[in-house]
Amino acid sequence: MRLKDNVEKEDYKIIVVDDEPGIIDAITMFLNKYHVYGYTNPLEAIEAVKKEHFDLMLLDFLMMPIHGDQVVEEIRKFNNTLYILLLTGHKDLAPPLETIKRLDIQGYCEKSSKFDQLLLLVESGIKSIAQMRLIKEMNEQLVEANAQLKDAYYGTIESLRLAVDAKDSYTRGHSDRVSYYSVLIGKQLGLSEEDLDILKQGALFHDVGKIGIPDAILQKPGKLTDDEYDDIKNHPSIGAKILGPAKIFEPLIPMVLHHHERYDGRGYPGGLKGEEIPFMARIVCVADSFDAMTSDRAYRPRFTVVKAMEEMENCKGTQFDPELVDAFMIAMKNNKEQVIKDLGLEY
Repeated sequence: MRLKDNVEKEDYKIIVVDDEPGIIDAITMFLNKYHVYGYTNPLEAIEAVKKEHFDLMLLDFLMMPIHGDQVVEEIRKFNNTLYILLLTGHKDLAPPLETIKRLDIQGYCEKSSKFDQLLLLVESGIKSIAQMRLIKEMNEQLVEANAQLKDAYYGTIESLRLAVDAKDSYTRGHSDRVSYYSVLIGKQLGLSEEDLDILKQGALFHDVGKIGIPDAILQKPGKLTDDEYDDIKNHPSIGAKILGPAKIFEPLIPMVLHHHERYDGRGYPGGLKGEEIPFMARIVCVADSFDAMTSDRAYRPRFTVVKAMEEMENCKGTQFDPELVDAFMIAMKNNKEQVIKDLGLEY
């Protein structure tokens, strides 16, 4: 029995490609609950698929000027998701199974006046397409939700970071500058964009644990007592605990926890030595120390860039990874004018 033409159509677009107009008309009427578009010229059909979205293609195998497998070959160059069913006048005329697999043709069937097998294949294809739509929508929603959650977490930690800067006027902007220098070193070393982003964020949050250090200690103008220094040394561990509950901060924690380790093993909190210290933490250590030396402190004025560089050179192999100090020196030399412009450094 023929389906009524005025039936409400489902939201799926099917393209039928066959060099016999009668076949296209028959299939269009049989599948009239979908949006069906027919083409007798396979080359025009390829162009149509390039220009607009179709969910499923019914494709005749033997056509002129090119056969169905050649049509699929062209389509797969720019579209890997179109669900394709191949129609053959006889099963012996179908392309080899290896070709069907290689071109990701989802199925094929012989032409028949009853269209029963074709209807089953189309309905099965539509179910697969519907599932893929649902999966895509869920993934998009998940990505959006994760992005919102990530933004919320970063916003919270950013607030803490800015609160740390506000606690001590002498170190205001410190984390931003450490992040700047760290990325400068990372670029000199040829790190990937992904690693540079991790390095940038880790350096920004490296001192977030200072939110747990009393203001009286952070702002003390004179020398710290041993107990006060011990309190200061707790800030990497505090920072790691702040970031720890959120998995998105996992790549940043080594920098937060270990940026005060020394290359000779005399740092804190772990007393790690040489390459035991996480690579990016060693970069942040160089950047952090340079900014500390070239910034005013309550207990001393800032060093000039030249003096700070000399001090870092003297501390290669003891406090700092020698290769990273060298990379920093080269990066600062090659980008001198830009650094002066961005940070207002005085050489």
